[in-house]
Amino acid sequence: MIQYKTLPSPIELKNAYSLNAKQKAYIENTRQEISHILDGSDSRILMIVGPCSIHDIDSVKEYAHRLKSLANEVSDCFMLIMRTYFEKPRTILGWKGFLYDPDLDNSHNVEKGLKLTRNLLLDLIQMEVPTAAEFLEPISCAYLDDLISWGCIGARTAASQTHRQMASGLSMPVAFKNTTDGNVEAAIHGILSSAHCHSYMGINQNGLVAMVHTHGNSHGHLVLRGSDQKTNYDPESISHALKKLNNVNLPLRLLIDCSHGNSKRLHEQQSQVFQSVISQIVEGNRSVKGVLLESHLNAGNQQLINVQSLKYAVSLTDPCLDWSTTENLIRWAFHKVKNELSIENKSNLLIDSPHLVFQKT
Repeated sequence: MIQYKTLPSPIELKNAYSLNAKQKAYIENTRQEISHILDGSDSRILMIVGPCSIHDIDSVKEYAHRLKSLANEVSDCFMLIMRTYFEKPRTILGWKGFLYDPDLDNSHNVEKGLKLTRNLLLDLIQMEVPTAAEFLEPISCAYLDDLISWGCIGARTAASQTHRQMASGLSMPVAFKNTTDGNVEAAIHGILSSAHCHSYMGINQNGLVAMVHTHGNSHGHLVLRGSDQKTNYDPESISHALKKLNNVNLPLRLLIDCSHGNSKRLHEQQSQVFQSVISQIVEGNRSVKGVLLESHLNAGNQQLINVQSLKYAVSLTDPCLDWSTTENLIRWAFHKVKNELSIENKSNLLIDSPHLVFQKT
Protein backbone atom coordinates (compact mmCIF):
# COMPACT_ATOMS: atom_id res chain seq x y z
CA MET A 1 0.00 0.00 0.00
CA ILE A 2 1.28 3.45 -0.94
CA GLN A 3 0.06 6.79 0.38
CA TYR A 4 0.87 10.17 -1.10
CA LYS A 5 0.97 13.66 0.37
CA THR A 6 1.60 16.59 -1.93
CA LEU A 7 4.56 18.80 -1.05
CA PRO A 8 5.33 22.37 -2.13
CA SER A 9 7.44 22.51 -5.27
CA PRO A 10 11.15 23.39 -4.97
CA ILE A 11 10.56 26.84 -6.44
CA GLU A 12 7.71 27.53 -4.01
CA LEU A 13 9.94 26.72 -1.05
CA LYS A 14 12.88 28.65 -2.48
CA ASN A 15 10.66 31.70 -2.97
CA ALA A 16 9.28 31.42 0.57
CA TYR A 17 12.78 31.03 2.08
CA SER A 18 14.89 32.94 -0.39
CA LEU A 19 18.49 34.04 -0.65
CA ASN A 20 19.19 37.73 -1.02
CA ALA A 21 21.87 39.03 -3.39
CA LYS A 22 24.54 39.24 -0.68
CA GLN A 23 23.88 35.66 0.45
CA LYS A 24 24.01 34.36 -3.13
CA ALA A 25 27.36 36.07 -3.63
CA TYR A 26 28.65 34.60 -0.35
CA ILE A 27 27.78 31.04 -1.39
CA GLU A 28 29.34 31.54 -4.82
CA ASN A 29 32.50 32.94 -3.23
CA THR A 30 32.83 30.04 -0.76
CA ARG A 31 32.37 27.52 -3.57
CA GLN A 32 35.13 29.23 -5.52
CA GLU A 33 37.40 29.25 -2.48
CA ILE A 34 36.90 25.50 -2.03
CA SER A 35 37.55 24.94 -5.74
CA HIS A 36 40.78 26.95 -5.50
CA ILE A 37 41.94 24.88 -2.54
CA LEU A 38 41.24 21.69 -4.50
CA ASP A 39 43.04 23.08 -7.56
CA GLY A 40 46.04 24.16 -5.50
CA SER A 41 45.80 27.87 -6.31
CA ASP A 42 44.84 28.42 -2.66
CA SER A 43 47.33 26.72 -0.32
CA ARG A 44 45.01 26.52 2.67
CA ILE A 45 43.68 23.23 4.05
CA LEU A 46 39.99 22.42 3.84
CA MET A 47 38.27 21.26 7.04
CA ILE A 48 34.73 19.87 6.97
CA VAL A 49 33.78 19.99 10.65
CA GLY A 50 30.54 19.49 12.54
CA PRO A 51 27.88 17.08 13.77
CA CYS A 52 27.44 13.70 12.13
CA SER A 53 23.84 14.82 11.69
CA ILE A 54 21.84 17.84 12.79
CA HIS A 55 18.71 17.36 14.89
CA ASP A 56 18.32 20.40 17.14
CA ILE A 57 18.24 23.97 15.81
CA ASP A 58 19.55 25.61 18.99
CA SER A 59 22.63 23.39 19.24
CA VAL A 60 23.36 23.80 15.52
CA LYS A 61 23.35 27.58 15.85
CA GLU A 62 25.48 27.48 19.00
CA TYR A 63 27.99 25.23 17.24
CA ALA A 64 27.98 27.55 14.21
CA HIS A 65 28.78 30.59 16.37
CA ARG A 66 31.74 28.80 17.92
CA LEU A 67 32.96 27.51 14.58
CA LYS A 68 32.69 30.97 13.03
CA SER A 69 34.91 32.44 15.73
CA LEU A 70 37.48 29.65 15.35
CA ALA A 71 37.37 29.92 11.55
CA ASN A 72 38.30 33.59 11.73
CA GLU A 73 41.19 32.77 14.05
CA VAL A 74 42.74 30.14 11.74
CA SER A 75 41.75 31.53 8.34
CA ASP A 76 45.38 32.06 7.27
CA CYS A 77 45.85 28.28 7.01
CA PHE A 78 42.42 26.64 7.02
CA MET A 79 38.99 27.05 5.49
CA LEU A 80 36.38 25.66 7.90
CA ILE A 81 33.08 24.37 6.49
CA MET A 82 30.30 23.24 8.85
CA ARG A 83 28.72 19.82 8.45
CA THR A 84 24.95 20.28 8.30
CA TYR A 85 23.92 16.77 7.32
CA PHE A 86 20.12 16.73 7.22
CA GLU A 87 19.75 13.32 5.50
CA LYS A 88 21.21 10.08 6.83
CA PRO A 89 21.55 6.79 4.95
CA ARG A 90 20.56 3.78 7.02
CA THR A 91 22.08 0.32 6.69
CA ILE A 92 18.74 -1.24 7.63
CA LEU A 93 16.36 1.03 9.57
CA GLY A 94 16.61 4.09 11.77
CA TRP A 95 16.07 7.85 11.97
CA LYS A 96 16.61 9.24 8.46
CA GLY A 97 17.52 12.75 9.48
CA PHE A 98 16.16 16.17 10.37
CA LEU A 99 14.74 16.69 6.89
CA TYR A 100 12.49 13.63 7.13
CA ASP A 101 11.56 13.58 10.82
CA PRO A 102 12.25 16.99 12.37
CA ASP A 103 10.07 16.29 15.43
CA LEU A 104 12.05 13.10 16.20
CA ASP A 105 8.85 11.16 16.84
CA ASN A 106 8.29 9.12 13.66
CA SER A 107 5.68 11.61 12.46
CA HIS A 108 7.75 12.06 9.27
CA ASN A 109 6.58 15.62 8.66
CA VAL A 110 8.71 16.12 5.55
CA GLU A 111 7.14 19.44 4.60
CA LYS A 112 8.04 20.83 8.03
CA GLY A 113 11.51 19.32 7.72
CA LEU A 114 12.07 20.99 4.36
CA LYS A 115 11.00 24.38 5.70
CA LEU A 116 13.00 24.13 8.92
CA THR A 117 16.10 22.87 7.14
CA ARG A 118 15.99 25.59 4.53
CA ASN A 119 15.42 28.29 7.14
CA LEU A 120 18.23 26.96 9.33
CA LEU A 121 20.69 26.89 6.44
CA LEU A 122 19.73 30.46 5.57
CA ASP A 123 20.47 31.49 9.17
CA LEU A 124 23.93 29.92 8.96
CA ILE A 125 24.64 31.63 5.65
CA GLN A 126 23.58 34.94 7.20
CA MET A 127 26.18 34.24 9.90
CA GLU A 128 28.68 33.59 7.08
CA VAL A 129 29.21 29.99 8.06
CA PRO A 130 29.59 27.90 4.88
CA THR A 131 27.76 24.58 4.94
CA ALA A 132 28.44 21.01 3.85
CA ALA A 133 25.92 18.24 3.20
CA GLU A 134 25.68 14.69 1.93
CA PHE A 135 23.10 14.51 -0.85
CA LEU A 136 21.05 11.37 -0.47
CA GLU A 137 17.76 11.97 -2.33
CA PRO A 138 17.82 13.71 -5.73
CA ILE A 139 14.40 15.24 -5.10
CA SER A 140 15.38 16.79 -1.76
CA CYS A 141 18.52 18.11 -3.46
CA ALA A 142 16.29 20.24 -5.71
CA TYR A 143 14.99 22.06 -2.61
CA LEU A 144 18.33 22.80 -0.93
CA ASP A 145 21.17 22.70 -3.46
CA ASP A 146 21.47 26.50 -3.67
CA LEU A 147 22.42 26.74 0.03
CA ILE A 148 25.36 24.30 0.19
CA SER A 149 29.02 25.18 -0.38
CA TRP A 150 30.44 21.63 -0.38
CA GLY A 151 28.56 18.46 -1.26
CA CYS A 152 29.27 14.80 -0.73
CA ILE A 153 28.11 11.50 -2.20
CA GLY A 154 28.40 8.97 0.59
CA ALA A 155 29.95 5.53 0.84
CA ARG A 156 26.64 3.74 0.28
CA THR A 157 25.78 5.68 -2.89
CA ALA A 158 29.15 6.37 -4.56
CA ALA A 159 28.51 3.59 -7.08
CA SER A 160 24.95 4.74 -7.84
CA GLN A 161 24.32 6.04 -11.35
CA THR A 162 21.50 8.18 -9.99
CA HIS A 163 23.84 9.98 -7.60
CA ARG A 164 26.57 10.40 -10.21
CA GLN A 165 24.03 12.02 -12.52
CA MET A 166 22.83 14.28 -9.72
CA ALA A 167 26.40 15.32 -8.86
CA SER A 168 27.04 16.22 -12.50
CA GLY A 169 24.40 18.95 -12.23
CA LEU A 170 25.44 20.44 -8.90
CA SER A 171 27.15 23.83 -8.82
CA MET A 172 29.41 23.20 -5.82
CA PRO A 173 32.46 20.93 -5.49
CA VAL A 174 31.28 17.38 -4.77
CA ALA A 175 33.23 14.62 -3.04
CA PHE A 176 32.81 10.88 -3.54
CA LYS A 177 33.68 8.58 -0.64
CA ASN A 178 35.16 5.12 -1.01
CA THR A 179 32.53 2.45 -0.35
CA THR A 180 31.97 0.81 3.03
CA ASP A 181 34.04 -2.20 1.94
CA GLY A 182 36.96 0.07 1.05
CA ASN A 183 36.46 0.17 -2.73
CA VAL A 184 38.23 3.32 -3.96
CA GLU A 185 37.58 2.59 -7.65
CA ALA A 186 33.82 3.06 -7.22
CA ALA A 187 34.37 6.59 -5.92
CA ILE A 188 36.88 7.36 -8.68
CA HIS A 189 34.44 6.12 -11.28
CA GLY A 190 31.85 8.41 -9.67
CA ILE A 191 34.20 11.39 -10.08
CA LEU A 192 34.79 10.48 -13.73
CA SER A 193 31.11 9.99 -14.47
CA SER A 194 29.95 13.17 -12.74
CA ALA A 195 32.49 15.25 -14.68
CA HIS A 196 30.53 14.55 -17.86
CA CYS A 197 27.13 15.64 -19.18
CA HIS A 198 24.12 13.49 -18.36
CA SER A 199 20.49 13.27 -19.45
CA TYR A 200 17.98 11.57 -17.19
CA MET A 201 14.45 11.76 -15.80
CA GLY A 202 13.97 13.90 -12.72
CA ILE A 203 11.90 16.83 -11.48
CA ASN A 204 12.18 20.49 -12.41
CA GLN A 205 11.88 23.46 -10.04
CA ASN A 206 8.11 23.38 -10.43
CA GLY A 207 8.05 19.81 -9.16
CA LEU A 208 7.07 18.33 -12.52
CA VAL A 209 8.62 15.22 -14.03
CA ALA A 210 11.12 16.42 -16.61
CA MET A 211 14.05 15.43 -18.74
CA VAL A 212 17.14 16.77 -16.98
CA HIS A 213 20.30 17.72 -18.89
CA THR A 214 23.47 18.45 -16.89
CA HIS A 215 26.82 19.92 -17.94
CA GLY A 216 29.19 18.02 -15.66
CA ASN A 217 31.00 18.88 -12.44
CA SER A 218 34.71 19.60 -12.86
CA HIS A 219 35.42 19.72 -9.13
CA GLY A 220 34.69 16.16 -8.12
CA HIS A 221 37.21 14.73 -5.67
CA LEU A 222 37.91 11.68 -3.54
CA VAL A 223 37.39 11.13 0.19
CA LEU A 224 39.13 8.23 1.91
CA ARG A 225 37.00 7.13 4.86
CA GLY A 226 38.37 3.68 5.64
CA SER A 227 36.28 0.53 5.67
CA ASP A 228 34.85 -2.05 8.03
CA GLN A 229 38.09 -4.00 7.65
CA LYS A 230 40.89 -1.42 7.57
CA THR A 231 41.87 2.22 7.68
CA ASN A 232 43.21 4.12 4.65
CA TYR A 233 44.69 7.36 5.97
CA ASP A 234 48.28 6.07 6.15
CA PRO A 235 50.88 7.22 3.56
CA GLU A 236 50.77 3.91 1.69
CA SER A 237 46.99 3.95 1.29
CA ILE A 238 47.01 7.59 0.22
CA SER A 239 49.78 6.90 -2.32
CA HIS A 240 47.80 3.94 -3.65
CA ALA A 241 44.70 6.11 -4.10
CA LEU A 242 46.70 8.85 -5.83
CA LYS A 243 48.10 6.30 -8.27
CA LYS A 244 44.56 5.20 -9.12
CA LEU A 245 43.56 8.82 -9.73
CA ASN A 246 46.64 9.33 -11.90
CA ASN A 247 45.88 6.19 -13.92
CA VAL A 248 42.62 7.75 -15.14
CA ASN A 249 44.07 11.26 -15.54
CA LEU A 250 42.16 12.79 -12.64
CA PRO A 251 43.68 15.59 -10.55
CA LEU A 252 45.77 14.30 -7.66
CA ARG A 253 43.63 15.59 -4.82
CA LEU A 254 41.74 13.96 -1.98
CA LEU A 255 40.41 14.49 1.51
CA ILE A 256 40.66 12.22 4.54
CA ASP A 257 37.64 11.41 6.69
CA CYS A 258 38.90 11.08 10.26
CA SER A 259 35.74 9.25 11.33
CA HIS A 260 33.96 6.10 10.11
CA GLY A 261 36.34 3.27 9.14
CA ASN A 262 39.42 5.39 9.72
CA SER A 263 38.58 5.81 13.40
CA LYS A 264 36.95 2.37 13.68
CA ARG A 265 33.85 4.35 14.70
CA LEU A 266 35.50 5.30 17.98
CA HIS A 267 35.18 9.07 18.19
CA GLU A 268 38.24 9.49 20.40
CA GLN A 269 40.44 7.97 17.66
CA GLN A 270 39.57 10.79 15.27
CA SER A 271 42.25 12.85 17.01
CA GLN A 272 44.93 10.31 16.11
CA VAL A 273 43.82 10.22 12.47
CA PHE A 274 43.63 14.02 12.28
CA GLN A 275 47.12 14.51 13.72
CA SER A 276 48.57 11.90 11.35
CA VAL A 277 47.01 13.54 8.30
CA ILE A 278 48.08 17.07 9.27
CA SER A 279 51.61 15.78 9.84
CA GLN A 280 51.62 14.16 6.38
CA ILE A 281 50.52 17.44 4.81
CA VAL A 282 53.18 19.40 6.68
CA GLU A 283 55.80 16.85 5.63
CA GLY A 284 55.01 17.55 1.99
CA ASN A 285 51.97 15.59 0.80
CA ARG A 286 50.10 18.49 -0.75
CA SER A 287 47.74 16.18 -2.65
CA VAL A 288 45.83 15.83 0.62
CA LYS A 289 43.64 18.92 0.47
CA GLY A 290 41.80 18.55 3.74
CA VAL A 291 40.07 16.53 6.43
CA LEU A 292 36.60 15.71 7.72
CA LEU A 293 35.84 15.64 11.46
CA GLU A 294 32.63 14.56 13.18
CA SER A 295 32.24 16.97 16.07
CA HIS A 296 29.44 18.29 18.28
CA LEU A 297 29.25 20.44 21.38
CA ASN A 298 29.24 17.33 23.56
CA ALA A 299 31.00 14.01 22.98
CA GLY A 300 29.66 10.62 21.97
CA ASN A 301 26.19 9.75 20.74
CA GLN A 302 22.81 8.73 22.11
CA GLN A 303 19.84 6.61 21.11
CA LEU A 304 16.64 8.26 20.00
CA ILE A 305 14.01 6.78 22.32
CA ASN A 306 11.93 9.87 23.00
CA VAL A 307 12.55 13.61 22.70
CA GLN A 308 12.20 14.28 26.44
CA SER A 309 15.11 12.01 27.34
CA LEU A 310 17.60 13.50 24.86
CA LYS A 311 20.76 15.18 26.09
CA TYR A 312 21.57 18.56 24.61
CA ALA A 313 23.98 18.66 21.64
CA VAL A 314 24.86 14.96 21.62
CA SER A 315 24.75 13.18 18.26
CA LEU A 316 21.82 10.90 17.38
CA THR A 317 23.91 9.05 14.80
CA ASP A 318 27.68 8.48 14.81
CA PRO A 319 29.63 9.44 17.95
CA CYS A 320 31.34 12.83 17.77
CA LEU A 321 34.23 14.65 19.39
CA ASP A 322 33.25 17.38 21.83
CA TRP A 323 33.84 21.04 21.05
CA SER A 324 36.82 21.45 23.38
CA THR A 325 38.70 18.58 21.72
CA THR A 326 37.80 19.86 18.26
CA GLU A 327 38.98 23.37 19.06
CA ASN A 328 42.24 22.14 20.56
CA LEU A 329 42.94 19.89 17.56
CA ILE A 330 42.39 22.66 15.04
CA ARG A 331 44.50 25.11 17.03
CA TRP A 332 47.25 22.48 17.30
CA ALA A 333 47.14 22.00 13.54
CA PHE A 334 47.15 25.75 12.94
CA HIS A 335 50.34 26.25 14.97
CA LYS A 336 51.98 23.23 13.34
CA VAL A 337 51.21 24.50 9.83
CA LYS A 338 52.17 28.09 10.67
CA ASN A 339 55.47 26.90 12.10
CA GLU A 340 56.18 24.89 8.96
CA LEU A 341 55.36 27.88 6.75
CA SER A 342 57.72 30.01 8.82
CA ILE A 343 60.52 27.46 8.35
CA GLU A 344 59.81 27.29 4.59
CA ASN A 345 59.89 31.06 4.26
CA LYS A 346 63.20 31.26 6.10
CA SER A 347 64.63 28.51 3.89
CA ASN A 348 63.47 30.31 0.75
CA LEU A 349 64.99 33.54 2.04
CA LEU A 350 68.36 31.82 2.53
CA ILE A 351 68.20 30.27 -0.93
CA ASP A 352 67.08 33.44 -2.74
CA SER A 353 69.22 35.94 -0.82
CA PRO A 354 72.06 34.17 1.01
CA HIS A 355 73.90 37.47 1.60
CA LEU A 356 71.13 38.51 4.01
CA VAL A 357 72.49 36.01 6.52
CA PHE A 358 75.56 38.15 6.99
CA GLN A 359 73.85 41.51 7.32
CA LYS A 360 74.50 43.34 10.55
CA THR A 361 71.56 44.02 12.83
